[in-house]
Amino acid sequence: MRLALMSDIHANLQALEACLSHARAQKAQRFVFLGDMVGYGADPSAVVERIRLLTEEGAMVIQGNHDAMAIAPPDEVKTVGDTTAAWTYRQLSAEQRDWIRDLPLTLQIDNILFVHASVNEPHLWRYVYDQRAAKASLDAAAEWPDVRYVFGGHVHMQTLYYRGAGDGLMAFTPQPGVAVPIPKHRQWLGTVGSVGQPRDGNTHAMYCLFDTDRAQITFHRVPYDHFAAANAIRRTGLPEFFADRLEDGR
Repeated sequence: MRLALMSDIHANLQALEACLSHARAQKAQRFVFLGDMVGYGADPSAVVERIRLLTEEGAMVIQGNHDAMAIAPPDEVKTVGDTTAAWTYRQLSAEQRDWIRDLPLTLQIDNILFVHASVNEPHLWRYVYDQRAAKASLDAAAEWPDVRYVFGGHVHMQTLYYRGAGDGLMAFTPQPGVAVPIPKHRQWLGTVGSVGQPRDGNTHAMYCLFDTDRAQITFHRVPYDHFAAANAIRRTGLPEFFADRLEDGR
């Protein structure tokens, strides 16, 4: 099975469509969305509806922190992310909000566990940004039977961790388009990057393709019309910062 793993779309319809087309060209057989469909971007309703339709083809979806905020916006704005929550809530239909509310925080398929942030108390949205955090997430995954792989998003970066001979974890940054063997005799954790809001200075969207039969993963970067996505944000009246960062990849 060739699984296309996508996270942090952030209401960026242009980036989502580019990644879907790319994944289909790579012969993806099933899509898995790892949360944060909305937030920051201009098209939350269209993105949610696109993903909802894909579930009719077998796509799987879990909830992210921005999805949770969109259905229950905070009373007080404390973070940059909070600024779009109330606006996003108004863009979504009641049916879409109910659908998001029912999404799980984790999902297991065979020996793979999907989560938006960390398996260690997923509702707290902990960032898996280094070996220590990745170890805590993998250790928590031990509560799920037979899990060898954990995949998530949240950090907007593409990194692969694995447990070596000792208790610690090794980490490396994969090269786009290069297949990496990830045999199941080890434990692996991957952060799949962000479809809709890259933050590493590269404007290209991110996702990865996991071939479960071959036990290998390929991280991809996909060009898309990020200027159109940025201009769509400007037309909504959302903060200029959200448009600027798409044009800069930050």
